[in-house]
Amino acid sequence: MSGALQVVFQNQRSFGLTIGAAFGGGFFAGQISTAGNGIADYNLVIGPVASAQNASIDWKNANTSGDPTSVIDGPANSSTMNSGTYPAAQFCEGRTIGGFSDWYMPAKNELEVCYFNLKPTTTNNSTSSGTNTNAVPSRGSNYTVGTPAQTSATSFQTGNAEAFTSTGTSYWSSTEYISFNLFGSFQTFSNGVQSGTYKSYFNIVRAVRRVAV
Repeated sequence: MSGALQVVFQNQRSFGLTIGAAFGGGFFAGQISTAGNGIADYNLVIGPVASAQNASIDWKNANTSGDPTSVIDGPANSSTMNSGTYPAAQFCEGRTIGGFSDWYMPAKNELEVCYFNLKPTTTNNSTSSGTNTNAVPSRGSNYTVGTPAQTSATSFQTGNAEAFTSTGTSYWSSTEYISFNLFGSFQTFSNGVQSGTYKSYFNIVRAVRRVAV
């Protein structure tokens, strides 16, 4: 199938997809609005654990500033950091899964969509995190204790094959942590905490890709 026909086919398949359904080389994780206006322009695809996740990797090999700060442009962030200086981004950029080679390290608000729609646990959420105007629908306030709830996508629930890790470490995003720019941003998948830590520390990373709506 040609690249153009493949894109058309993927876009047709995006209609009516349920969260966690097989799609685009991985699984449908939700939609994003890069303009932040609530209108979806991309479907977000989360890669399979077996081939898209690295369970222990550093964001950068030095705690220095000046890295990408976009909370939504994961492809640009990740491409900028596609070198040995940035092991997590380089890992994501190097994936070829399901015939697709456009995988990347998700930006902060893309990673948050994955948590909101694919939360693995029944644990109460942190109410200090969660605002995301790039989500579809847009969310202008933080999580409540019960929202989001555990995902209904069985394979993404704790203990199952595609579940995000909910103990010990967190997931890196490709967004530098604005409050202290020697940190990379992360999200914890047990309770949704969004924060940052030194770039040279080791966390989990899981590659994503986009499919235009």
